[in-house]
Amino acid sequence: MAPRTRGISFPKVLIERDSLRKRKKKTWKKKNEMWKKKKKKLKWKTTQEKSRRKDMSRRRMSPRRRRRVCKKPGHEAGFRGATYIDCPMKPCFLCKMPGHTTMTCPHRVATEFGVAPAPFKSTHSSLEYVFERQLRCHISAIKPAFTIPNQVNCAVIRYHSRRVTCLEFHPTRNNILISADKKGQLGVWDYGKVHERTVYGNIHGCILNNMKFSPSNDGTVYGASSDGTVSSTDLETGISSTLVNLNPDGWQGPSSWRMLYGLDMNSDKGILLAADNFGLLYMVDTRSDNVIGKPILIHKKGTKVTGLHCHPLQPDLLLSCGNDHFARIWDMRRPEAGSSIYELPHKRVVNSAYFSPQTGSKILTTSQDNRLRVWGSIFGNLDSPSREIVHSHDFNRHLTAFRAEWDPKDTSESLIVVGRYISENYNGVALHPIDFIDVSTGQLVAEVMDPNITTISPVNKLHPRDDVLASGSSRSIFIWRPQENFVLKRPRDESRIVLCGKGEKERKGKLEDDSGDDLDDDAYGSKSSKTKKLNLKFKARGSKQKC
Repeated sequence: MAPRTRGISFPKVLIERDSLRKRKKKTWKKKNEMWKKKKKKLKWKTTQEKSRRKDMSRRRMSPRRRRRVCKKPGHEAGFRGATYIDCPMKPCFLCKMPGHTTMTCPHRVATEFGVAPAPFKSTHSSLEYVFERQLRCHISAIKPAFTIPNQVNCAVIRYHSRRVTCLEFHPTRNNILISADKKGQLGVWDYGKVHERTVYGNIHGCILNNMKFSPSNDGTVYGASSDGTVSSTDLETGISSTLVNLNPDGWQGPSSWRMLYGLDMNSDKGILLAADNFGLLYMVDTRSDNVIGKPILIHKKGTKVTGLHCHPLQPDLLLSCGNDHFARIWDMRRPEAGSSIYELPHKRVVNSAYFSPQTGSKILTTSQDNRLRVWGSIFGNLDSPSREIVHSHDFNRHLTAFRAEWDPKDTSESLIVVGRYISENYNGVALHPIDFIDVSTGQLVAEVMDPNITTISPVNKLHPRDDVLASGSSRSIFIWRPQENFVLKRPRDESRIVLCGKGEKERKGKLEDDSGDDLDDDAYGSKSSKTKKLNLKFKARGSKQKC
Protein backbone atom coordinates (compact mmCIF):
# COMPACT_ATOMS: atom_id res chain seq x y z
CA MET A 1 0.00 0.00 0.00
CA ALA A 2 1.39 3.26 -0.96
CA PRO A 3 2.35 5.54 1.94
CA ARG A 4 -0.15 8.20 2.77
CA THR A 5 0.97 11.78 3.34
CA ARG A 6 -0.72 14.52 5.32
CA GLY A 7 -2.50 16.95 3.10
CA ILE A 8 -1.31 20.56 3.73
CA SER A 9 -3.38 23.35 2.21
CA PHE A 10 -2.24 27.12 2.39
CA PRO A 11 -4.81 29.85 1.74
CA LYS A 12 -4.20 32.02 -1.23
CA VAL A 13 -3.69 35.58 -0.19
CA LEU A 14 -3.75 38.43 -2.61
CA ILE A 15 -1.77 41.45 -1.56
CA GLU A 16 -2.48 44.44 -3.60
CA ARG A 17 -0.27 47.46 -3.62
CA ASP A 18 -1.91 50.72 -2.73
CA SER A 19 -1.98 53.53 -5.15
CA LEU A 20 0.62 56.29 -4.87
CA ARG A 21 -1.88 58.69 -3.31
CA LYS A 22 -2.87 56.17 -0.65
CA ARG A 23 0.73 55.38 0.13
CA LYS A 24 1.52 59.06 0.58
CA LYS A 25 -1.51 59.45 2.79
CA LYS A 26 -0.46 56.52 5.00
CA THR A 27 3.10 57.67 5.31
CA TRP A 28 1.87 61.16 6.21
CA LYS A 29 -0.41 59.63 8.86
CA LYS A 30 2.48 57.60 10.28
CA LYS A 31 4.75 60.64 10.36
CA ASN A 32 2.03 62.68 11.98
CA GLU A 33 1.52 60.05 14.65
CA MET A 34 5.26 59.80 15.26
CA TRP A 35 5.54 63.58 15.53
CA LYS A 36 2.63 63.67 18.00
CA LYS A 37 4.35 61.04 20.14
CA LYS A 38 7.64 62.98 20.04
CA LYS A 39 5.79 66.17 20.87
CA LYS A 40 4.19 64.52 23.86
CA LYS A 41 7.59 63.27 25.01
CA LEU A 42 9.12 66.74 24.56
CA LYS A 43 6.27 68.33 26.47
CA TRP A 44 6.71 65.79 29.21
CA LYS A 45 10.44 66.46 29.36
CA THR A 46 9.98 70.23 29.38
CA THR A 47 7.38 70.02 32.12
CA GLN A 48 9.65 67.73 34.07
CA GLU A 49 12.55 70.17 33.57
CA LYS A 50 10.43 73.12 34.60
CA SER A 51 9.20 71.34 37.68
CA ARG A 52 12.77 70.31 38.51
CA ARG A 53 13.97 73.90 38.17
CA LYS A 54 11.11 75.13 40.32
CA ASP A 55 12.02 72.55 42.92
CA MET A 56 15.65 73.66 42.74
CA SER A 57 14.71 77.33 43.15
CA ARG A 58 12.44 76.41 46.06
CA ARG A 59 15.23 74.40 47.58
CA ARG A 60 17.60 77.33 47.15
CA MET A 61 15.32 79.68 49.02
CA SER A 62 13.80 77.12 51.37
CA PRO A 63 14.88 77.26 55.01
CA ARG A 64 15.81 73.58 54.86
CA ARG A 65 18.45 74.18 52.15
CA ARG A 66 21.91 74.73 53.62
CA ARG A 67 24.57 77.00 52.09
CA ARG A 68 27.93 75.51 51.20
CA VAL A 69 29.84 78.46 52.68
CA CYS A 70 28.22 78.98 56.07
CA LYS A 71 26.26 75.68 56.34
CA LYS A 72 23.14 77.66 57.28
CA PRO A 73 19.77 77.74 55.45
CA GLY A 74 17.34 80.50 54.52
CA HIS A 75 19.30 82.82 52.21
CA GLU A 76 20.76 83.15 48.72
CA ALA A 77 24.43 83.34 47.71
CA GLY A 78 26.30 83.38 44.41
CA PHE A 79 25.88 85.06 41.04
CA ARG A 80 22.49 86.40 40.02
CA GLY A 81 23.08 87.35 36.41
CA ALA A 82 26.02 89.74 36.44
CA THR A 83 25.66 90.60 40.13
CA TYR A 84 27.41 88.64 42.85
CA ILE A 85 25.51 88.11 46.11
CA ASP A 86 27.74 87.00 48.95
CA CYS A 87 26.67 85.11 52.02
CA PRO A 88 25.08 87.39 54.67
CA MET A 89 26.20 85.03 57.42
CA LYS A 90 29.86 85.72 56.63
CA PRO A 91 31.86 88.96 56.86
CA CYS A 92 31.79 91.26 53.86
CA PHE A 93 34.01 89.92 51.08
CA LEU A 94 35.24 93.44 50.29
CA CYS A 95 36.14 95.02 53.63
CA LYS A 96 36.24 91.77 55.68
CA MET A 97 33.95 93.27 58.34
CA PRO A 98 30.74 91.64 59.67
CA GLY A 99 27.27 93.12 59.67
CA HIS A 100 26.74 93.74 55.95
CA THR A 101 27.36 92.25 52.52
CA THR A 102 29.38 93.34 49.52
CA MET A 103 26.31 94.89 47.85
CA THR A 104 25.67 97.15 50.85
CA CYS A 105 29.31 97.74 51.79
CA PRO A 106 29.95 101.49 52.30
CA HIS A 107 33.45 101.11 50.83
CA ARG A 108 32.01 100.45 47.37
CA VAL A 109 31.18 104.17 47.29
CA ALA A 110 33.88 105.65 49.53
CA THR A 111 37.12 103.71 49.14
CA GLU A 112 39.04 105.34 51.99
CA PHE A 113 39.42 103.68 55.37
CA GLY A 114 41.41 105.58 57.97
CA VAL A 115 42.29 109.17 57.13
CA ALA A 116 44.57 110.21 59.98
CA PRO A 117 48.02 111.18 58.67
CA ALA A 118 51.01 109.53 60.29
CA PRO A 119 52.71 111.87 62.79
CA PHE A 120 56.22 113.03 61.93
CA LYS A 121 58.94 111.55 64.09
CA SER A 122 61.24 114.21 65.49
CA THR A 123 64.84 113.45 64.58
CA HIS A 124 67.86 114.65 66.49
CA SER A 125 70.39 113.51 63.89
CA SER A 126 71.62 116.17 61.46
CA LEU A 127 72.23 113.53 58.80
CA GLU A 128 68.60 112.37 58.89
CA TYR A 129 67.42 115.98 58.81
CA VAL A 130 69.49 116.82 55.73
CA PHE A 131 68.40 113.58 54.01
CA GLU A 132 64.76 114.44 54.63
CA ARG A 133 65.23 117.95 53.26
CA GLN A 134 66.86 116.55 50.12
CA LEU A 135 63.84 114.33 49.54
CA ARG A 136 61.21 116.95 50.29
CA CYS A 137 62.62 119.42 47.76
CA HIS A 138 61.65 117.10 44.89
CA ILE A 139 57.94 117.05 45.76
CA SER A 140 55.85 119.53 43.80
CA ALA A 141 54.01 122.11 45.90
CA ILE A 142 51.15 122.33 43.40
CA LYS A 143 49.30 119.12 42.70
CA PRO A 144 49.01 118.57 38.94
CA ALA A 145 45.87 117.39 37.18
CA PHE A 146 45.68 113.66 36.55
CA THR A 147 45.66 112.37 32.98
CA ILE A 148 43.89 109.01 32.86
CA PRO A 149 44.36 106.61 29.91
CA ASN A 150 40.78 105.42 29.61
CA GLN A 151 40.44 104.06 26.07
CA VAL A 152 41.89 100.97 24.41
CA ASN A 153 44.20 102.08 21.62
CA CYS A 154 45.53 98.70 20.46
CA ALA A 155 45.65 95.12 21.67
CA VAL A 156 46.98 91.64 20.98
CA ILE A 157 44.45 88.95 21.78
CA ARG A 158 45.91 85.62 22.96
CA TYR A 159 49.41 87.08 22.86
CA HIS A 160 50.82 84.45 25.24
CA SER A 161 50.02 80.77 25.55
CA ARG A 162 49.38 81.19 29.30
CA ARG A 163 48.33 84.08 31.53
CA VAL A 164 50.47 87.23 31.72
CA THR A 165 52.50 87.56 34.94
CA CYS A 166 54.38 90.86 34.59
CA LEU A 167 54.90 93.84 32.27
CA GLU A 168 57.78 96.29 31.82
CA PHE A 169 58.26 99.30 29.54
CA HIS A 170 61.59 99.80 27.78
CA PRO A 171 63.67 102.47 29.58
CA THR A 172 64.64 104.37 26.39
CA ARG A 173 62.34 103.24 23.54
CA ASN A 174 58.83 104.48 24.24
CA ASN A 175 56.84 101.99 22.16
CA ILE A 176 58.51 98.80 23.38
CA LEU A 177 56.73 96.66 25.96
CA ILE A 178 58.08 93.39 27.33
CA SER A 179 55.86 90.82 28.98
CA ALA A 180 56.17 87.46 30.70
CA ASP A 181 53.76 84.59 31.20
CA LYS A 182 53.11 81.52 33.31
CA LYS A 183 54.92 79.24 30.88
CA GLY A 184 58.20 81.18 31.23
CA GLN A 185 58.00 82.90 27.85
CA LEU A 186 59.17 86.47 27.25
CA GLY A 187 57.42 88.72 24.74
CA VAL A 188 58.69 91.88 23.03
CA TRP A 189 56.03 94.06 21.43
CA ASP A 190 56.31 97.32 19.51
CA TYR A 191 52.78 98.58 20.10
CA GLY A 192 53.41 101.61 17.94
CA LYS A 193 53.44 99.33 14.89
CA VAL A 194 51.11 96.76 16.51
CA HIS A 195 52.17 93.77 14.36
CA GLU A 196 55.85 93.82 15.30
CA ARG A 197 56.02 91.37 18.17
CA THR A 198 58.25 88.48 19.19
CA VAL A 199 57.78 85.78 21.82
CA TYR A 200 60.84 83.91 23.06
CA GLY A 201 59.77 80.53 24.38
CA ASN A 202 63.08 79.07 25.55
CA ILE A 203 63.84 81.44 28.42
CA HIS A 204 62.48 79.56 31.46
CA GLY A 205 60.81 76.26 32.19
CA CYS A 206 57.88 77.68 34.18
CA ILE A 207 56.48 80.94 35.59
CA LEU A 208 58.53 84.07 34.89
CA ASN A 209 57.63 86.07 37.99
CA ASN A 210 59.61 89.29 37.63
CA MET A 211 61.76 91.21 35.16
CA LYS A 212 64.23 94.12 35.39
CA PHE A 213 66.24 95.96 32.75
CA SER A 214 69.99 96.20 33.05
CA PRO A 215 71.01 99.80 33.97
CA SER A 216 74.16 99.56 31.84
CA ASN A 217 72.57 97.91 28.77
CA ASP A 218 68.94 98.60 27.89
CA GLY A 219 68.92 95.65 25.49
CA THR A 220 69.32 93.14 28.35
CA VAL A 221 66.58 91.95 30.67
CA TYR A 222 67.02 89.98 33.89
CA GLY A 223 64.28 87.57 34.88
CA ALA A 224 63.44 85.55 38.02
CA SER A 225 61.49 82.34 37.55
CA SER A 226 59.85 79.60 39.58
CA ASP A 227 62.30 77.13 38.07
CA GLY A 228 64.88 78.60 40.46
CA THR A 229 66.96 80.47 37.89
CA VAL A 230 67.88 84.08 37.19
CA SER A 231 68.34 84.69 33.47
CA SER A 232 69.92 87.41 31.36
CA THR A 233 68.22 87.75 27.96
CA ASP A 234 69.23 89.76 24.90
CA LEU A 235 66.04 91.31 23.48
CA GLU A 236 67.39 91.46 19.91
CA THR A 237 68.48 87.85 19.54
CA GLY A 238 66.53 86.10 22.31
CA ILE A 239 69.72 84.41 23.54
CA SER A 240 69.50 83.77 27.27
CA SER A 241 72.19 82.88 29.82
CA THR A 242 71.67 81.61 33.36
CA LEU A 243 73.20 83.68 36.15
CA VAL A 244 71.85 81.68 39.11
CA ASN A 245 70.47 78.15 39.30
CA LEU A 246 69.17 77.15 42.73
CA ASN A 247 68.13 73.66 41.57
CA PRO A 248 71.19 72.20 39.83
CA ASP A 249 70.16 68.62 40.63
CA GLY A 250 66.67 69.01 39.21
CA TRP A 251 63.46 68.02 40.92
CA GLN A 252 64.08 66.43 44.31
CA GLY A 253 60.66 67.03 45.82
CA PRO A 254 58.67 70.11 46.94
CA SER A 255 60.58 70.43 50.22
CA SER A 256 63.85 71.28 48.43
CA TRP A 257 62.64 72.97 45.23
CA ARG A 258 63.49 76.68 45.28
CA MET A 259 61.51 79.26 43.33
CA LEU A 260 62.52 82.89 42.77
CA TYR A 261 59.88 85.63 43.03
CA GLY A 262 61.27 89.02 44.13
CA LEU A 263 63.81 90.74 41.86
CA ASP A 264 65.39 94.20 41.74
CA MET A 265 68.60 95.93 40.75
CA ASN A 266 70.99 98.02 42.84
CA SER A 267 72.07 100.34 40.03
CA ASP A 268 74.89 102.00 41.99
CA LYS A 269 76.76 98.78 42.74
CA GLY A 270 75.59 96.67 39.80
CA ILE A 271 74.18 94.02 42.14
CA LEU A 272 71.10 92.02 41.25
CA LEU A 273 68.90 91.07 44.23
CA ALA A 274 66.66 88.00 44.09
CA ALA A 275 64.56 86.28 46.76
CA ASP A 276 63.09 82.78 46.90
CA ASN A 277 60.23 80.87 48.51
CA PHE A 278 62.26 79.98 51.63
CA GLY A 279 62.72 83.59 52.80
CA LEU A 280 66.30 83.92 51.50
CA LEU A 281 67.90 86.81 49.62
CA TYR A 282 70.60 86.25 46.99
CA MET A 283 72.99 88.94 45.74
CA VAL A 284 74.42 88.48 42.23
CA ASP A 285 77.28 90.51 40.77
CA THR A 286 76.18 91.15 37.18
CA ARG A 287 79.74 91.97 36.07
CA SER A 288 81.14 88.59 37.06
CA ASP A 289 77.83 86.63 37.08
CA ASN A 290 78.63 85.19 40.49
CA VAL A 291 76.64 85.00 43.72
CA ILE A 292 78.08 87.24 46.43
CA GLY A 293 78.44 85.53 49.80
CA LYS A 294 75.80 83.34 51.37
CA PRO A 295 72.03 83.84 51.12
CA ILE A 296 70.50 86.02 53.84
CA LEU A 297 67.29 85.17 55.68
CA ILE A 298 65.14 88.33 55.33
CA HIS A 299 61.73 86.83 56.09
CA LYS A 300 60.42 83.98 58.20
CA LYS A 301 62.10 80.71 57.34
CA GLY A 302 60.10 78.70 54.84
CA THR A 303 57.92 81.63 53.66
CA LYS A 304 57.86 83.17 50.22
CA VAL A 305 59.41 86.59 49.55
CA THR A 306 56.91 88.06 47.10
CA GLY A 307 58.64 91.33 46.22
CA LEU A 308 61.81 93.45 46.41
CA HIS A 309 62.26 97.14 45.68
CA CYS A 310 65.35 99.36 46.01
CA HIS A 311 65.01 103.00 47.00
CA PRO A 312 65.11 105.26 43.88
CA LEU A 313 67.62 107.72 45.41
CA GLN A 314 69.40 105.53 47.97
CA PRO A 315 69.62 102.03 46.45
CA ASP A 316 71.17 100.67 49.63
CA LEU A 317 67.70 100.87 51.20
CA LEU A 318 65.75 97.74 50.30
CA LEU A 319 62.03 97.15 50.81
CA SER A 320 60.86 93.52 50.92
CA CYS A 321 57.50 91.82 51.47
CA GLY A 322 56.41 88.24 51.93
CA ASN A 323 53.96 85.59 53.02
CA ASP A 324 54.82 86.10 56.70
CA HIS A 325 52.48 89.15 56.74
CA PHE A 326 55.35 91.66 56.97
CA ALA A 327 57.05 94.27 54.82
CA ARG A 328 60.57 95.12 55.94
CA ILE A 329 63.10 97.90 55.28
CA TRP A 330 66.76 96.84 55.06
CA ASP A 331 70.13 98.57 54.92
CA MET A 332 72.07 96.58 52.35
CA ARG A 333 75.42 97.98 53.54
CA ARG A 334 75.23 95.51 56.43
CA PRO A 335 72.83 92.75 55.39
CA GLU A 336 72.27 90.32 58.23
CA ALA A 337 69.39 88.12 59.28
CA GLY A 338 67.12 89.91 61.74
CA SER A 339 68.77 93.32 61.20
CA SER A 340 65.93 95.09 59.41
CA ILE A 341 65.55 98.81 60.03
CA TYR A 342 61.80 98.58 60.44
CA GLU A 343 58.98 96.05 60.13
CA LEU A 344 55.58 96.96 58.72
CA PRO A 345 52.98 94.41 59.96
CA HIS A 346 49.95 93.36 57.90
CA LYS A 347 47.00 91.09 58.60
CA ARG A 348 47.53 88.80 55.62
CA VAL A 349 49.98 88.06 52.80
CA VAL A 350 51.67 91.13 51.29
CA ASN A 351 51.66 90.91 47.48
CA SER A 352 53.86 93.94 46.80
CA ALA A 353 55.63 96.87 48.46
CA TYR A 354 57.08 99.87 46.63
CA PHE A 355 58.84 103.12 47.49
CA SER A 356 57.38 106.19 45.79
CA PRO A 357 59.05 106.56 42.36
CA GLN A 358 60.62 110.03 42.57
CA THR A 359 61.60 110.74 46.16
CA GLY A 360 61.14 107.35 47.80
CA SER A 361 59.67 109.04 50.88
CA LYS A 362 56.38 107.08 50.72
CA ILE A 363 55.62 103.37 50.84
CA LEU A 364 52.71 101.60 49.13
CA THR A 365 51.78 97.99 49.95
CA THR A 366 49.11 95.62 48.61
CA SER A 367 47.82 92.97 51.01
CA GLN A 368 45.42 90.06 50.66
CA ASP A 369 43.11 91.52 53.29
CA ASN A 370 41.74 93.88 50.59
CA ARG A 371 43.76 96.82 51.91
CA LEU A 372 46.08 99.25 50.17
CA ARG A 373 48.33 100.76 52.84
CA VAL A 374 50.28 103.99 52.42
CA TRP A 375 52.97 105.34 54.71
CA GLY A 376 53.28 109.09 54.06
CA SER A 377 56.88 109.44 55.21
CA ILE A 378 59.59 106.91 55.93
CA PHE A 379 60.90 109.38 58.55
CA GLY A 380 57.55 109.49 60.35
CA ASN A 381 55.94 107.05 62.73
CA LEU A 382 55.88 103.74 60.88
CA ASP A 383 53.94 101.90 63.57
CA SER A 384 50.70 102.48 61.64
CA PRO A 385 50.06 103.48 58.01
CA SER A 386 49.01 107.00 57.07
CA ARG A 387 46.05 105.59 55.16
CA GLU A 388 44.32 102.29 54.59
CA ILE A 389 42.22 102.06 51.44
CA VAL A 390 39.68 99.26 51.08
CA HIS A 391 39.96 97.75 47.62
CA SER A 392 38.92 94.43 46.09
CA HIS A 393 42.00 92.37 45.16
CA ASP A 394 41.65 89.24 47.32
CA PHE A 395 41.94 86.64 44.56
CA ASN A 396 42.06 82.89 44.09
CA ARG A 397 45.20 80.97 43.21
CA HIS A 398 44.48 80.83 39.48
CA LEU A 399 45.23 84.53 38.94
CA THR A 400 48.38 86.61 38.89
CA ALA A 401 48.67 88.52 42.16
CA PHE A 402 47.25 92.05 42.17
CA ARG A 403 49.91 94.72 42.73
CA ALA A 404 49.10 98.41 43.19
CA GLU A 405 51.78 100.55 41.51
CA TRP A 406 52.66 104.24 41.54
CA ASP A 407 52.33 106.50 38.54
CA PRO A 408 56.00 107.31 37.77
CA LYS A 409 55.04 110.59 36.04
CA ASP A 410 53.05 112.00 38.98
CA THR A 411 55.25 114.58 40.72
CA SER A 412 52.93 114.68 43.74
CA GLU A 413 53.35 110.92 44.25
CA SER A 414 49.68 110.36 44.98
CA LEU A 415 48.22 108.48 41.97
CA ILE A 416 48.26 104.67 41.90
CA VAL A 417 46.76 102.06 39.59
CA VAL A 418 45.44 98.61 40.51
CA GLY A 419 43.07 96.05 38.96
CA ARG A 420 39.79 95.11 40.63
CA TYR A 421 38.72 91.57 41.45
CA ILE A 422 35.00 91.97 42.26
CA SER A 423 32.97 92.55 39.12
CA GLU A 424 30.51 95.39 38.65
CA ASN A 425 27.22 95.15 36.76
CA TYR A 426 27.38 97.40 33.69
CA ASN A 427 24.19 97.09 31.63
CA GLY A 428 23.84 93.43 32.50
CA VAL A 429 27.50 92.55 31.88
CA ALA A 430 29.92 91.84 34.73
CA LEU A 431 33.12 93.84 34.13
CA HIS A 432 36.29 94.13 36.20
CA PRO A 433 37.55 97.74 36.01
CA ILE A 434 41.08 99.05 36.48
CA ASP A 435 41.08 101.61 39.31
CA PHE A 436 43.04 104.85 39.60
CA ILE A 437 43.15 106.00 43.24
CA ASP A 438 44.46 109.19 44.85
CA VAL A 439 46.25 107.97 47.98
CA SER A 440 46.40 111.49 49.47
CA THR A 441 42.61 111.51 49.84
CA GLY A 442 41.73 107.83 49.39
CA GLN A 443 39.22 108.68 46.68
CA LEU A 444 38.64 106.77 43.45
CA VAL A 445 39.81 109.06 40.63
CA ALA A 446 38.68 106.89 37.72
CA GLU A 447 37.70 103.33 36.84
CA VAL A 448 38.82 102.20 33.40
CA MET A 449 36.87 99.52 31.57
CA ASP A 450 35.79 98.33 28.14
CA PRO A 451 32.52 96.43 27.52
CA ASN A 452 34.36 93.85 25.40
CA ILE A 453 36.95 92.98 28.06
CA THR A 454 35.16 90.75 30.57
CA THR A 455 38.27 89.06 31.98
CA ILE A 456 40.13 90.24 35.08
CA SER A 457 43.16 92.56 34.61
CA PRO A 458 45.50 91.94 37.57
CA VAL A 459 48.70 93.11 35.82
CA ASN A 460 48.85 96.85 35.09
CA LYS A 461 51.81 99.09 34.27
CA LEU A 462 51.92 102.85 33.68
CA HIS A 463 54.42 104.27 31.19
CA PRO A 464 57.26 106.25 32.82
CA ARG A 465 57.11 109.03 30.18
CA ASP A 466 53.89 108.81 28.13
CA ASP A 467 50.22 108.79 29.15
CA VAL A 468 49.93 105.08 28.41
CA LEU A 469 48.65 102.16 30.47
CA ALA A 470 49.50 98.54 29.64
CA SER A 471 47.25 95.88 31.12
CA GLY A 472 47.54 92.10 31.04
CA SER A 473 44.23 90.28 31.09
CA SER A 474 44.50 86.49 30.90
CA ARG A 475 46.69 85.85 27.81
CA SER A 476 45.97 89.20 26.13
CA ILE A 477 47.64 92.60 26.40
CA PHE A 478 45.86 95.94 25.97
CA ILE A 479 47.28 99.43 25.52
CA TRP A 480 45.18 102.28 26.91
CA ARG A 481 45.50 105.97 26.03
CA PRO A 482 43.50 109.06 27.07
CA GLN A 483 40.27 109.46 25.16
CA GLU A 484 40.50 112.05 22.40
CA ASN A 485 37.84 114.61 21.65
CA PHE A 486 37.93 113.83 17.95
CA VAL A 487 38.39 110.66 15.95
CA LEU A 488 41.68 110.36 14.11
CA LYS A 489 41.35 109.16 10.54
CA ARG A 490 43.55 106.14 10.03
CA PRO A 491 44.24 104.18 6.85
CA ARG A 492 41.89 101.24 6.48
CA ASP A 493 44.71 98.72 6.02
CA GLU A 494 46.20 99.53 9.45
CA SER A 495 44.90 97.19 12.12
CA ARG A 496 45.03 98.06 15.79
CA ILE A 497 43.78 94.73 17.16
CA VAL A 498 45.59 91.50 16.48
CA LEU A 499 44.03 88.07 17.08
CA CYS A 500 46.48 85.25 17.71
CA GLY A 501 46.06 81.53 18.18
CA LYS A 502 46.12 78.29 16.21
CA GLY A 503 42.91 77.21 14.51
CA GLU A 504 40.74 79.65 16.41
CA LYS A 505 37.93 81.46 14.62
CA GLU A 506 37.85 85.21 14.38
CA ARG A 507 35.08 86.82 16.38
CA LYS A 508 33.91 90.32 15.60
CA GLY A 509 33.46 92.88 18.32
CA LYS A 510 34.62 90.62 21.13
CA LEU A 511 37.86 90.80 23.07
CA GLU A 512 37.43 88.17 25.74
CA ASP A 513 39.49 85.01 25.86
CA ASP A 514 37.24 81.96 25.86
CA SER A 515 40.00 79.38 25.91
CA GLY A 516 41.38 80.93 29.05
CA ASP A 517 44.21 80.03 31.35
CA ASP A 518 43.38 78.06 34.47
CA LEU A 519 40.15 79.51 35.88
CA ASP A 520 40.28 83.26 35.34
CA ASP A 521 38.19 82.98 32.16
CA ASP A 522 36.18 79.85 32.84
CA ALA A 523 34.42 81.41 35.81
CA TYR A 524 32.93 84.08 33.56
CA GLY A 525 32.23 82.09 30.43
CA SER A 526 28.49 82.58 30.83
CA LYS A 527 28.84 86.26 30.08
CA SER A 528 30.12 85.75 26.57
CA SER A 529 26.66 85.59 24.97
CA LYS A 530 25.83 89.03 26.26
CA THR A 531 29.06 90.60 25.17
CA LYS A 532 28.48 89.54 21.57
CA LYS A 533 25.80 92.18 21.27
CA LEU A 534 28.14 94.97 22.36
CA ASN A 535 29.95 96.91 19.68
CA LEU A 536 33.58 97.85 19.90
CA LYS A 537 33.95 101.43 21.10
CA PHE A 538 37.53 102.14 20.08
CA LYS A 539 38.40 105.44 18.47
CA ALA A 540 41.14 103.86 16.44
CA ARG A 541 39.33 101.91 13.77
CA GLY A 542 40.65 99.22 11.46
CA SER A 543 40.08 95.72 10.23
CA LYS A 544 41.03 92.83 12.50
CA GLN A 545 43.67 90.52 11.18
CA LYS A 546 44.58 87.05 12.27
CA CYS A 547 48.20 86.08 12.68
